[in-house]
Amino acid sequence: MSGAPPLTLARLNSMNQTGFTTALGFAFELSPWVVERAWDERPFANLEALHGAMMEVLEAASTADKLALIRAHPELAGKAAIARQLTAESTAEQASAGLDRLTEDEFARFHQLNAAYQERFSFPFIIAVRLNDKASILAAMEARTAHDEATEIAEAIQQIGLISKLRLLDAVTA
Repeated sequence: MSGAPPLTLARLNSMNQTGFTTALGFAFELSPWVVERAWDERPFANLEALHGAMMEVLEAASTADKLALIRAHPELAGKAAIARQLTAESTAEQASAGLDRLTEDEFARFHQLNAAYQERFSFPFIIAVRLNDKASILAAMEARTAHDEATEIAEAIQQIGLISKLRLLDAVTA
């Protein structure tokens, strides 16, 4: 456990942009620019307002920025997970859905669906794994591969919103 004081809204609201971005940069996978751009909206009355400002940044972002954020996410049960190269947040999230304990057949199915999805969209499949289990993730992968690109970018951003909100709820106290 670190000796740093807990992340409270009052503390976050008083931070400079660099401190704020450093403190919350984990919320959006390897993409601290989302947090950095939301800083201007301080002070935040509550966690909803904080997360809402970050989601407004995403809504206003260019397609290129949205795609960069989506592509910063790891493939589910993919090579990075096997090599233990995920962020701490992604490791815990994938473990929460049992993706670190797949059978050989389940792993093969994830690999097949990841490859089909990646080939179709040129970015990884994104889902808030903490709100799902292996079966629902596989079903979503199968269903969403049929989407058009614009629909799937919007769905990925929505899922990233859920992921980031859960990460903030874990880290920030009132």
